[in-house]
Amino acid sequence: MREIILILSDFVNVWHELLQDLSRALGWNFTDKELHFWVIGILGIIGLIFVDIIFHWLAKLSITAISFLFSFAIVLVIVFAIEIQQRVARSGNMEFNDAVAGIVGFLAFCSVYFLLKIAVKLFQKYRQERVTEE
Repeated sequence: MREIILILSDFVNVWHELLQDLSRALGWNFTDKELHFWVIGILGIIGLIFVDIIFHWLAKLSITAISFLFSFAIVLVIVFAIEIQQRVARSGNMEFNDAVAGIVGFLAFCSVYFLLKIAVKLFQKYRQERVTEE
């Protein structure tokens, strides 16, 4: 887990320096705050447009799909926040496998939920067909 955070940190640092140098080369001389404003703003709006298109498409299929994706995103944030907190507080080991186990747990419980939801819908459909036949 520590290695992954360090790799991500290095990746962000390289891009940060590259964009800072580009800003200076173009004569913009952005401060760190201004650079963050533009980069996060642009990445955020691109992400919003992408997610909006995908969610509109998914809404035609199933609201549950959107609920799952939103919940999955929250679980990812929580899992990694817990691992980072363990490192900072020294209350446990910060391990990638712990994060994976938490995510697999979420997926396992979601699978059971989805199977139950499908079973209920099939039962309701069967029952409705029997009522219609009578």
